[in-house]
Amino acid sequence: MAEDHARQQIITFKVDASLIEALEGVGNRSEFIRSAVEAALENTCPLCKGRGTLTPNQRSHWDAAAGHHRMKRCHDCNEFHMVCTESRTPRVHR
Repeated sequence: MAEDHARQQIITFKVDASLIEALEGVGNRSEFIRSAVEAALENTCPLCKGRGTLTPNQRSHWDAAAGHHRMKRCHDCNEFHMVCTESRTPRVHR
């Protein structure tokens, strides 16, 4: 039990009044927030890690990969996904 407790850390953050009000009815706010953060991290862009922008080097890698991929709509779920059009992606760094 002590080992499990030692791995946990407390993180605090500021919220506005409307979020405080929305969370008032939640029974276990810590668990709710923890679950929401974990769900958000599972759906974060693997390239930008949720920042919404790419570094110049990430952009170079993206441009190289995007040149050999196209967007295609899935016939089963109707969502778009990337499809590789070549068997080899060119090197970005020379």
